[in-house]
Amino acid sequence: MSLLELDNINSYYGKIHALKGVSLTVDEGEIVTLIGGNGAGKTTTLRSISGLLHPKEGSVRLMGKDITRMAPNLVHKEGLGLVPEGRGIFPRLTVLENLEMGAYIVKDRDQIDRGVEYAFTLFPRLRERSSQKGGTLSGGEQQMLATARGLMSNPKILLMDEPSMGLAPVLVDQIFDVIKELNSRGTTILLVEQNALMALGIAHRAYVLQTGKIVLSGKARDVARDENVKKAYLGI
Repeated sequence: MSLLELDNINSYYGKIHALKGVSLTVDEGEIVTLIGGNGAGKTTTLRSISGLLHPKEGSVRLMGKDITRMAPNLVHKEGLGLVPEGRGIFPRLTVLENLEMGAYIVKDRDQIDRGVEYAFTLFPRLRERSSQKGGTLSGGEQQMLATARGLMSNPKILLMDEPSMGLAPVLVDQIFDVIKELNSRGTTILLVEQNALMALGIAHRAYVLQTGKIVLSGKARDVARDENVKKAYLGI
């Protein structure tokens, strides 16, 4: 049994059929990446998993439990963390307060403190900025904060939506180094990313999404060798 399973997901925005029979799996300990062009349905897939959008057909299972119709807060309690596109930090809260908001379902104060310390170990810059308002951070620092906040509830799987968007190349490298580090420490990750070259370079497996349908899947290194993928997403 996979940690996360999507079976024949069909999701709509009004009458727009955004996802058309999407099926994928993520096994414990993996980095799985979902790549595709703008409008392919990548973010919609994450929304359909996290409860922000309920599919009209198909099922989403987390550790074997059906979460298809669950509200987002209940999905979160089941062990799913989300780092949203655009970061979505609370600009008027401090870095520390943002992190604590990520642990709102955690009742154990010691666990929250351990989570904060883990975040500061991963991102020493956040320790330096702990009392600074989130909205005053640079784009790279905000991405660090969004990632750290997503980890505060110690999720079974972390969904990451376009973590490199809008970042300078040197910061992109740092974010991908952190993703690899998180995975090496046991975090399972489903990564949506337009920077297909970087994503395929760190992922174990990959799915290619095109106009709401999975058109290719396999080991990341094999997907990276596909001629159509090279032309469409890798600039080769």
